[in-house]
Amino acid sequence: MTQGPRPTLRVATYNIHRSRGLDGRTRPARIAAVLKSIDADVVALQEVVGPGPVNGGHAEEIGALLGMGWVMAPARQLRGHQFGNAVLSRLPIVQHLEHDLSWKTCEPRRMQRVDIAAAPGCTLHLYNVHLGTALFERRHQAQRLAGIVSDRHTTGPKLVLGDFNEWMRGLATNLLSEKLNSVDLRSYLKRKRTYPGLFPILHLDHIYYAGKLEIVGIALPRTRLSLVASDHLPLVADVRLG
Repeated sequence: MTQGPRPTLRVATYNIHRSRGLDGRTRPARIAAVLKSIDADVVALQEVVGPGPVNGGHAEEIGALLGMGWVMAPARQLRGHQFGNAVLSRLPIVQHLEHDLSWKTCEPRRMQRVDIAAAPGCTLHLYNVHLGTALFERRHQAQRLAGIVSDRHTTGPKLVLGDFNEWMRGLATNLLSEKLNSVDLRSYLKRKRTYPGLFPILHLDHIYYAGKLEIVGIALPRTRLSLVASDHLPLVADVRLG
């Protein structure tokens, strides 16, 4: 029996900064336009405004503009709206789990695991994270994150991506690099910094992976639109499964 070609997906991680651009304007449609130009199959978003008492919020608007399904893991409330991470997918989402990464009195943080039917008989486990800004907070979160992702009961390819708020090699990077493969952006890009968007000087957004998964390409779209739409740039990976 001859096996068919292994499926290739385009995946992106993007901190959209509440859809507030560097021009001070809040425009979810502009975020959707950036994502449309990327043409990703799955997108992990951070700092997303979700449903509120009056309307559906930015996650719903962006998903509708792109024709993608979405699930959200709210960490807290922002002016009456849910606020946290969201994953958009044009492929079927078969399971969605949330994990609390909050530490003491720091801002609440949650990680979401989204299982995606990437191909017949192949489920991709995608972990969307946004770690905290304090050193001891990130240490707690990194240890918890490493334990969750390395759970042997969850089999199949795994992709961990998001805003790690770590621009130097710290505990989060070391722990995850011990258990997962780290995407070294220097192998793919001349510029590897993603924050702040207009004049990036920090590398906060990262991608890790495990299992039968190969990174075949990395991109950091620097267009006129992406440079102003958020304070981060989107980080894009082409991934081959199987």
